[in-house]
Amino acid sequence: MKRRNRIYGFILIFGFSLFTFFTACSNDDTEITPNYTDLTQLDKDALLFMLEEEKLARDTYRYLDNLWSISVFSNIKNSEQTHMNAISNLLNLNYVEYIILPEGEFENQDLQNYYNMFVTNGRISQDNALQIGATIEDLDIVDLEHYLTATTNLEIIAVFNSLQCGSRNHLRSFISSIESNGATYEPQFLTQDEFNQIINNTHEQCN
Repeated sequence: MKRRNRIYGFILIFGFSLFTFFTACSNDDTEITPNYTDLTQLDKDALLFMLEEEKLARDTYRYLDNLWSISVFSNIKNSEQTHMNAISNLLNLNYVEYIILPEGEFENQDLQNYYNMFVTNGRISQDNALQIGATIEDLDIVDLEHYLTATTNLEIIAVFNSLQCGSRNHLRSFISSIESNGATYEPQFLTQDEFNQIINNTHEQCN
């Protein structure tokens, strides 16, 4: 039985090696599938943090949508789930273990504190809720930019660029809703120039 298992294992390994070789070499003009095993610890930390930050957005928007039934929250909360899925896919491809805690719970204490503050302040008024939405997207854009400048991994760069594009669109949506109510938003994390550049541009098509 042990001999049979060793032979079976050898066949599997050998077969996989042949498959990999012929797949990579079958067409020199075809882009070879990226190697998903070269993440640094900083890359892994970035993915894990941004997964929870996108969860912060999703959970907060779900809460505020249930509370106020404002269409902007209803629309964007689904996009935040898509953002989470994009990061989860990268983690899965790289065999990085992670957990997604129940709604409203976070491993990162800073994100937990943000959530607690957002739901408390968001209960006060619809105007507060919209300000919170803009603040989350403001934060998201800045954090994504921080991690984009710290990595050379092309898969992470592609995903984070797409998420940042989505966050810029979300920020524009929240600002539009805020201004429709006769209020204004002051950027909390972006510089004023960065904020103005985003708001003065039109809706982007994100990958």
